[in-house]
Amino acid sequence: NYQIEVKNGDIIVFTYVGYQAKEITYNGQSTLNIQLLEDTAQLDEIVIIGYGSVRKEDLTGTADLVTTKDFNQGPVLSAQQLISGKVAGVSVTSGSGAPGEGQNILIRGNGSLSLTSNPLIVVDGIPLDNGGVGGSRNPLNLINPNDIESMVILKDASATSIYGSRGANGVIMITTKKGKDSEFKFNVNSSTTFHSSVDRVDVLNADQFRDVVTSHPNADATTLALLRDANTNWQDEIYTDAFGKDHSISALGSAFSIPMRLSLGHSDHDGNLKRDNFKRTTGSINLSPKFLDDHLKVELNARGVYTENFFANRDAIGAANGYAPTEPVYDASSIYAPYSTWIDQATGIRPSLGTTNPVAQLDLTADTAEVRRLNANAKVDYKLHFFPDLNATVNVGIDKSNSHGRTITSEFIPTSDPTWNGSTYKYTNESTNKLFDAYLTYGKTINDLHNINVVAGYSYQSFEYNNYSYDSENEEDGNDYEFIDKSKNVLLSYFGRFNYDYDGKYLVTATLRADASSLLNPNDRWGYFPSVAVAWNMHKEHFLEDSFLNELKLRVGYGEVGNVNGLDPYQFLTRYTGSQSDANYQFGNSYYQTYRPDPINENLKWEIGNTFNVGLDFSLLDGRVSGSANAYLKKTKDLIAFASVDPFTNFGSRINKNIGDMENKGIEFAINVVPVRTDDFQWSINYNIAFNDNKITRLPFDQEVGGISGGVGNNVQLHTEGEAPYSFNVFQQIYDTNGKPIEGAFVDRNGDNVINDADKYLYHDPYADVIMGLNTNLNYKNWDLAIVTRANIGNYAYNNVASGNSYLNGVIPTTNNFLWNIHSDYLETGFLNQTDENFLSSHWIEEASFFKVDNITLGYTLGKAIKDTNIRLYGSVQNVLTVTDYNGLDPEITGGIDNSFYPRPRSFVLGVNLDF
Repeated sequence: NYQIEVKNGDIIVFTYVGYQAKEITYNGQSTLNIQLLEDTAQLDEIVIIGYGSVRKEDLTGTADLVTTKDFNQGPVLSAQQLISGKVAGVSVTSGSGAPGEGQNILIRGNGSLSLTSNPLIVVDGIPLDNGGVGGSRNPLNLINPNDIESMVILKDASATSIYGSRGANGVIMITTKKGKDSEFKFNVNSSTTFHSSVDRVDVLNADQFRDVVTSHPNADATTLALLRDANTNWQDEIYTDAFGKDHSISALGSAFSIPMRLSLGHSDHDGNLKRDNFKRTTGSINLSPKFLDDHLKVELNARGVYTENFFANRDAIGAANGYAPTEPVYDASSIYAPYSTWIDQATGIRPSLGTTNPVAQLDLTADTAEVRRLNANAKVDYKLHFFPDLNATVNVGIDKSNSHGRTITSEFIPTSDPTWNGSTYKYTNESTNKLFDAYLTYGKTINDLHNINVVAGYSYQSFEYNNYSYDSENEEDGNDYEFIDKSKNVLLSYFGRFNYDYDGKYLVTATLRADASSLLNPNDRWGYFPSVAVAWNMHKEHFLEDSFLNELKLRVGYGEVGNVNGLDPYQFLTRYTGSQSDANYQFGNSYYQTYRPDPINENLKWEIGNTFNVGLDFSLLDGRVSGSANAYLKKTKDLIAFASVDPFTNFGSRINKNIGDMENKGIEFAINVVPVRTDDFQWSINYNIAFNDNKITRLPFDQEVGGISGGVGNNVQLHTEGEAPYSFNVFQQIYDTNGKPIEGAFVDRNGDNVINDADKYLYHDPYADVIMGLNTNLNYKNWDLAIVTRANIGNYAYNNVASGNSYLNGVIPTTNNFLWNIHSDYLETGFLNQTDENFLSSHWIEEASFFKVDNITLGYTLGKAIKDTNIRLYGSVQNVLTVTDYNGLDPEITGGIDNSFYPRPRSFVLGVNLDF
């Protein structure tokens, strides 16, 4: 409540930090209720970067800021989903349709051949480990998305080199919501989600299957006797519609003169694959006290999460694609009752080559895990009383996870093992990430023209792992049945950054970080990663001061970053592996365990990436149009990959070596437009597009990768010099005049009249040449509408579901004691035989470009329907529409090999948000 003395005709101006000012003319009203709109320019002004923050207009590197108001809405369970389609050059792909599933993030394409290409993620100053513990679906399930205030994506080396060896693939800075020095305010968010199972693999139905079997040239009376009268859609038996719920509450304010924020959240989602379930309970607290007249600032953050997972047996997905549709789900007369199962009449149990009833696989396998995780840090910032231009900062953090999991397979599951009595596999994993940062920041303005900011510091981070597992099957077989694996690696760093700007017009940033990683040998342990960037705020020049431009900034940057993320520890040391219990060495009448040395490489060193970036930021017409454009060239040298070694020179024939170089180059463009902005109606549009070209420029040894289902040891992808990584390496299929592939007919590319591996050729790759995002937001009075769409162009996929299961002779195996369903692609190709050449035909490489409507959210704000309470009701649809020519379930497949994919659901959400 407030009172003010005014007279008719007076103009009252309402302002608040972070919001647009609003003017009201007083015409005798007794009460004025004012709602201010967020001011994008002010809210976006401060950008969190490594070991500090900077005004957005003073940035010299490439950094994109996404805040709460820009985040994706809908059924969001992990932080990565918040920015999908929002940032140019950033690709976010979910691993599957399972609830809480991991997300694969690439910034400006692939950065390595064997190490991780995912970005470093920093949460409130704590760099997270790239991996997770067993039993965890996604490491970033640590954070309730409702607790996140903003995410900053650092792309080029001039922005990421302050993180040295971990910034090779970009950096995502996550800042969580903090307390404020105000009265307490509360937020409650509650939603219910319906996950609709919508996609199915196109396999033969029961009638088609009967026709194929009865007309099969090898069908005899024994075969035909295997046909039953059922009409089972096995995919409908393993998939179901599912429900989920999300609830969170937070309190933000000040108590005892300490700003604080507390939150609790709970999510419970069933998956579309029956029995799949994800439960998560989160809690967080933030305290931000200040002392000594604000010279001493303390920030305490702690968040904990407890996750319970029931992992449905995903083997049932492939089994459902191949199990005969003429078989019933249940059979009371079966020895495996209530489940129907193929029976080998010679043994009386399931055939050795036959698969298990998919429903039995789901019902009789219990794969469960519990994960506990604590992420906490204490940051102290002291502005020296005797030298106020100098700040000393210490940040101490810990990120600790432990999991307990087990997979129990029932003794009643159909199996070909006559001695089967059930099995138990259990494990515990523990991961501890400790951090200590200490740095000084000096800031000085001279004569209101020269602004200097210098940072110098030290960082120590250790990663410890303690894993244990037990396997009852190995115990029964007399093999080693317990496995203990402990490891530790340390990263020791010194870093510095120098910022200078003259009158806000001309800016220079220079950084240097020195990293020493215990993953490398002592002689190559240290890496030095410099960068420099300059920027010119042209809109501040006198010749543009009165123009329609609000911002026009030119940026140029160059930097180096390193990478050993994902490298196994101790590879420069001699390690020994003990022999299995059934492979001991005999001396006399006694057997002794032996130890063999593992391959060793004492010369492994950093992968080094050098990036050059040119960028332009612009804003005009009072911020109604804004955006950026970037062009980059990244050259990575000394890529780590497997290489052959000469006989008798090592303890193995292949070792990891620094043998390759790679190049990424591309262009990014993003634009934000506000076509309409009135008191009642606002409409904003965001569009981003990125072109990326990724090529291996040096690799003395070709690397076969991309294992597939079909044949033995077949790979469909290749790393080779002069081509994109993970290019598909296949035989060129020959087609008849009607466009039908001719089985076994391939182009003899080298003209030697023999079709062999020398005739394979590289045919596209799985990564898009162009990725786009188009988002729009409309607000009309109390209504709001958000639409999120994405597109990928130029990506290809290997349809392994069809390639491995589209052959007539696969219907009746040679054992003739069970039948196998096949993909409907057989009706188009007529392929007969499962051969390596057929598996590796270019026919199975399909263009997988797509356009997706990811999310549509409609909301209505009731305002103060309840006193002092703001209520917003909303509905949302996720995975609305996919437009593609790809014939598989989903064109968006990480890695490009589509095999037994857990389909993504279409999700419908109803929710309510309360602020009071």
